[in-house]
Order: sequence, then C-alpha cells, then structure tokens
Amino acid sequence: MDWVPAFEPGVWNAWLFMIIYPLQWLAVIILPDIGARTSHAPEIINSRKDRIMSWLTQGIWIGATLYSIFLPLRTDTPWVWVGLAIFLAGLAVLVAATFAVAAAPADKPFTSGIYRFTRHPMYLSMLTVYLAVSVASLSWLFALITLATFFLQRHQAMKEENQCTRIFGREYEEYMRRTSRWLGNRSRLT
Repeated sequence: MDWVPAFEPGVWNAWLFMIIYPLQWLAVIILPDIGARTSHAPEIINSRKDRIMSWLTQGIWIGATLYSIFLPLRTDTPWVWVGLAIFLAGLAVLVAATFAVAAAPADKPFTSGIYRFTRHPMYLSMLTVYLAVSVASLSWLFALITLATFFLQRHQAMKEENQCTRIFGREYEEYMRRTSRWLGNRSRLT
C-alpha cells in the first residue's frame, strides 16, 4: 500500500468492479417497476442536513466511480483475489436485492428474499464492493471513501426506516424487530 494514491488509467483498474452501479442505475431507468418502488428519496429529504447528506452521498459515489477508472487493481498480489471474492459477494447481494424489489408488491415493504437477512441490501452491496476495491487495489484512499460511505448510508438508512415506519406502520416495525439493519444478530447490529 503506497502513501501516494495511485492515479493511472488502465484496463485492469477498479472500474471493473464499480461498473455494476452505473449498470444497475440504468436497469432502474429501463425497468420502471423497480424505479417506482425505490424512489422514496424526495419524501425523506426534508431538512437542510438531509439535503447536504444526500449531495455528499451522491458526490462521493460519482467521485469514487470516476476515481476507479484511474485506480489500478494490484494484479501482482494475492490481494486482488481476496478483493474479487469480496466483490462477488457484493454483486450477489445486489442482484438478489434487485430481484427482490422487482418481485415485491408495490403497496408493501420489501421483506422477502435477501431482505429477510438485511434491511438495506443495496447499501450493504455498495459497501461490500467498495471494500473489495480497497482490498484489490490496496488503496487507503478508497478505504477512507468506504468508511465515509458507511456513515452516509447509515444516515440514509435510518431516514428510510423512519419513512417506512410512517408508511407501513406496525408491519414495518415488526420487520425491523426481526431483521438487522446490516447483517447478523438483530440485537447486536442495529
């Protein structure tokens, strides 16, 4: 791991991992049912702090995606394989979450499929992929981006949970009682 962040355009760079998010965003546009079910953002951005957090989240995502074009994967180390394994786990979570959203009734909260194990699988997948990029590229800068993304997504997740509680009431409260925000034991990892 170098102290000076790498900045070299190339084919074998971190964009190979990060490309899944622009592709997923495109799928949301092309498949209107998924887009309609995931578009609660305007409803939960109701304060100056929320707007700032939303802009920071979007800015970091765009910045991380652009930086990934110039961030070489460390193909000369075994860390690239560890990063690839982590990436595949994140990709599996993203695909499972996308299918769960597509199959969910429009008037119900997402609680089936991978949503039985985590209340925010899309956020979890992004954190997992960011971690994969950090490991596969041995980049401390991308690790900091991952950490910042965690805190921003945690804020967003809590806002979404409040909104879902207002919309779905007891049904969502019960879902929150039995399902962890991220992964693992509900009582320990809220």
